[in-house]
Amino acid sequence: MGDMTNSDFYSKNQRNESSHGGEFGCTLEELRSLMELRGTEAVVKIKETYGDTEAICRRLKTSPVEGLPGTASDLEKRKQIFGQNFIPPKKPKTFLQLVWEALQDVTLIILEIAAIISLGLSFYHPPGESSEGCATAQAGAEDEGEAEAGWIEGAAILLSVICVVLVTAFNDWSKEKQFRGLQSRIEQEQKFTVVRASQVVQIPVAEIVVGDIAQIKYGDLLPADGLFIQGNDLKIDESSLTGESDQVRKSVDKDPMLLSGTHVMEGSGRMVVTAVGVNSQTGIIFTLLGAGGEEEEKKDKKGVKKGDGLQLPAADGAAGSNAADSANASLVNGKMQDGTVDASQSKAKQQDGAAAMEMQPLKSAEGGDADDKKKANMHKKEKSVLQGKLTKLAVQIGKAGLVMSAITVIILVLYFTVDTFVVNKKPWLPECTPVYVQYFVKFFIIGVTVLVVAVPEGLPLAVTISLAYSVKKMMKDNNLVRHLDACETMGNATAICSDKTGTLTTNRMTVVQAYIGDVHYKEIPEPSSINAKTMELLVHAIAINSAYTTKILPPEKEGALPRQVGNKTECGLLGFVMDLKQDYEAVRSQMPEEKLYKVYTFNSVRKSMSTVIKLPDESFRMYSKGASEIVLKKCCKILTGAGEPRVFRPRDRDEMVKKVIEPMACDGLRTICVGYRDFPSSPEPDWDNENDILNDLTCICVVGIEDPVRPEVPEAIRKCQRAGITVRMVTGDNINTARAIAIKCGIIHPGEDFLCLEGKEFNRRIRNEKGEIEQERIDKIWPKLRVLARSSPTDKHTLVKGIIDSTHTEQRQVVAVTGDGTNDGPALKKADVGFAMGIAGTDVAKEASDIILTDDNFSSIVKAVMWGRNVYDSISKFLQFQLTVNVVAVIVAFTGACITQDSPLKAVQMLWVNLIMDTFASLALATEPPTESLLLRKPYGRNKPLISRTMMKNILGHAVYQLTLIFTLLFVGEKMFQIDSGRNAPLHSPPSEHYTIIFNTFVMMQLFNEINARKIHGERNVFDGIFRNPIFCTIVLGTFAIQIVIVQFGGKPFSCAPLQLDQWMWCIFIGLGELVWGQVIATIPTSRLKFLKEAGRLTQKEEIPEEELNEDVEEIDHAERELRRGQILWFRGLNRIQTQIEVVNTFKSGASFQGALRRQSSVTSQSQDVANLSSPSRVSLSNALSSPTSLPPAAAGQG
Repeated sequence: MGDMTNSDFYSKNQRNESSHGGEFGCTLEELRSLMELRGTEAVVKIKETYGDTEAICRRLKTSPVEGLPGTASDLEKRKQIFGQNFIPPKKPKTFLQLVWEALQDVTLIILEIAAIISLGLSFYHPPGESSEGCATAQAGAEDEGEAEAGWIEGAAILLSVICVVLVTAFNDWSKEKQFRGLQSRIEQEQKFTVVRASQVVQIPVAEIVVGDIAQIKYGDLLPADGLFIQGNDLKIDESSLTGESDQVRKSVDKDPMLLSGTHVMEGSGRMVVTAVGVNSQTGIIFTLLGAGGEEEEKKDKKGVKKGDGLQLPAADGAAGSNAADSANASLVNGKMQDGTVDASQSKAKQQDGAAAMEMQPLKSAEGGDADDKKKANMHKKEKSVLQGKLTKLAVQIGKAGLVMSAITVIILVLYFTVDTFVVNKKPWLPECTPVYVQYFVKFFIIGVTVLVVAVPEGLPLAVTISLAYSVKKMMKDNNLVRHLDACETMGNATAICSDKTGTLTTNRMTVVQAYIGDVHYKEIPEPSSINAKTMELLVHAIAINSAYTTKILPPEKEGALPRQVGNKTECGLLGFVMDLKQDYEAVRSQMPEEKLYKVYTFNSVRKSMSTVIKLPDESFRMYSKGASEIVLKKCCKILTGAGEPRVFRPRDRDEMVKKVIEPMACDGLRTICVGYRDFPSSPEPDWDNENDILNDLTCICVVGIEDPVRPEVPEAIRKCQRAGITVRMVTGDNINTARAIAIKCGIIHPGEDFLCLEGKEFNRRIRNEKGEIEQERIDKIWPKLRVLARSSPTDKHTLVKGIIDSTHTEQRQVVAVTGDGTNDGPALKKADVGFAMGIAGTDVAKEASDIILTDDNFSSIVKAVMWGRNVYDSISKFLQFQLTVNVVAVIVAFTGACITQDSPLKAVQMLWVNLIMDTFASLALATEPPTESLLLRKPYGRNKPLISRTMMKNILGHAVYQLTLIFTLLFVGEKMFQIDSGRNAPLHSPPSEHYTIIFNTFVMMQLFNEINARKIHGERNVFDGIFRNPIFCTIVLGTFAIQIVIVQFGGKPFSCAPLQLDQWMWCIFIGLGELVWGQVIATIPTSRLKFLKEAGRLTQKEEIPEEELNEDVEEIDHAERELRRGQILWFRGLNRIQTQIEVVNTFKSGASFQGALRRQSSVTSQSQDVANLSSPSRVSLSNALSSPTSLPPAAAGQG
């Protein structure tokens, strides 16, 4: 279907072209085929067909300098002919599809079958209906009207099934809608810089049209295909399209092809856009993969077949099938990118198999579409800790429920047959068959009810609601969550590695000190005190040797600070020029960007930037700027006060470092050195030999740039430390600057035992003689390390990996990382949670991250921690409530059925209880807002059981209370209330008051216990902050109101008889007793109840013999085709947890410690292999499934 729509799309364009034949000098097809060429082929083709890139610009009616005129009609025409820059998203699932998915639930299917059988039998009246001799129990008071009403129960079950299905479907639907909203919000935020009518403007990516002149710079993700017109030192990472990891150097005469979805790793320049949307290289691949949305299997087959026929871009023009694979690979890396999937959404951890191209970030984890296995393996993070623990729990509870319900049915059937045929010696009469069958169906329905109540289908719902709610609210706290599980992982974080610039500081750079002409100025000098020659050199060096996209604009509001656009350090320097009452714009207009002879752009290796210009006398001058200790090493002269260069020897340099640079750094300033060098016109220097060129400089000045600490950061860091989270600062700055800022932030406190290291020293300490990194060496350093200065991106990655892989502490560390630069990508991907900066961050960083901080502020991370912990607590609250109900309902139904042959709680009533428990309670308890008190405790860690001993105490305690009262009511209730006994009532007897009271009391107790469940750490005041959660109050009151309606007017369908006021009062009174009993339970110290410990652990640590585990894996592989994807993930999570348990237990027992260590080492080597692969998810998954003991590092492989 997708192929169809897209081919229609093309044919429509073809028709347009014929009608607009003369409009532009090249057609859509020509441009598409041009963009499929690479390197020299492309250059040759351009020469032969068009002449040069300028000619293509002319044909496309655009100017390389002024861009498009930007008139609405012109843009519209271009969209008509060449298409829009957006790939049509897959249609969302309709509500009916979601309903159908919800109906696939096994328990619901069982119920439906039971209800239909029950209905069918109730309408079947055999001729011998009146024969008295059929069954004993039938001899009750049954008038005709009652017999007619036999159908009601079946109908009521069907009705409640419909309710459950609609609620589930509606939840899924609203969830999907939410994420589409989130998606579109992310898309609108992604803008790109183009030139229109000589003005540089930022427009949304979807607005880009063919013929636009786009400005590209370091860190961009290209939104469309184009040809390189002009620029310097441009290097592109095309691995997302070609799979080649080497950066490709682009130049007008060698390789001018720029492709959508590739990353600019270095340099800057301009391109003319030649293909957008479905016609761009990325778009073509998406089309092959059928983004139009046909069924997955077809999609796979078609994708490959088409790939064979179509010459896809491979670096060397390799066979198309290869390219199709590389297209798939690039999808796995999630780098495919287009207008509608913003950079930040299309990352490798594609949420729940909705590949980026389907542009729907999330399918519900439980009824997700039955994606093919390959897709399911795609996510970087298979299952979060919480999901795994829950899975484990749900499976266990489900099994127990199944056993209970089977026993219930067997006992009921046996009792009935023995009683009827053996004790009373009744013959089996043919005309009685339907009556007996009716009894058996009734027993079956009771069995199913026990099962329905036992299976906690509300668990996935609670998790989803809780996460979706948190994500929505986190938007308000400036956290844009891109991967749901990141939210919950954040609650377990034990370490945060933060950037300094822009995260801890305001990222408003201002020069506050300077060293010019042998004088160290502690504030900005008067322009008159600086020699004119020096001043001219200084202004030129700063204005020309910085990106022309960096500018300082007048403030938006009166009295505000001027706006800094572009690179903030350069803005600081330009601000310095303006403070010296000079005009950098004039210098730039004299020397426009096209005239720059050569630019060595800044990258993390050079740590400096240099620009070469041609002077009027044909000689060359190079301006250079960069980190002072690096640039000063390359200076051999320095300008004196008179503006004349004098010799600058190494010992002068050491003195300058001591007298100028260190004092500046100790004030927390970044020091930047500005220099220049003149070259003769002939012989022209060899510009590619950087070592010779970037040497023998003359130092003009050294400036100290201040980047003030954000006012709210010290408080935020204090909160983190109190919450048991270590904050580490990783920065490219000088160590003294870094230390000064770390003290201001409160990351280090004078007198503490901590380490501040430079990248070089760090590397020296963690590597052995051969230069290999050793984990145990890292383990010696990281616990005390607080500041890592002058660090390269690889250092950051090494540190993060080292902390995650460390077995130094008993809990595996959960690490969050912040980053903004392109080079932070690897560390962000490696971390458990990666935070990218929304304002300063490059597209590449955003794409590698899990959460985007829309205000770039560290204190937002603390909010994320709070929300993460809140999710975990919400789930625990829900579990505490849910399990109490489960335990009680199952035991009541089971014993009641065995003793009185009839469950005191009827099928329909049970379904209503189920609805309260699951759907409503998950809504009520999962939407509790977080409180500051969440930050007063240490992180839970990965292997803390979901159900703590306190919770276990609460569950069992409340279950005891509820069971005691219900059984009292069941067996002596009729005497207490002086009413007829409801026990041993015949088959179609009217509902009794007795059983109605039991049902009502049961529900009342649940309602009040829901209030108890709001606290899980044994707090006394359960009403604390209850009015801050309006949803909770609404749901409790609403449930109460519906309960009144059900009891008073429910009648036959709900098996309820209306109650008197005094009976209601008693029910409510018993319910209120829950609150009092809660206080009693809180008084019992948990530490006394030793026996509870195991019960709490069971949910998460079950010994499983290895053979069994392996069999398990086999089964899963066979069953995967049949199971829906959601279930596959459940099982997978379960497996992973079991594996983890194996390892933990081995370590705990210590007996087989050697074995464990051996395993550990083999595992570590595996995890290193994993790290080298482009897509860790697949490998680590197979490792985890194949070797039961490989866990901690393998899990880290996905982190």
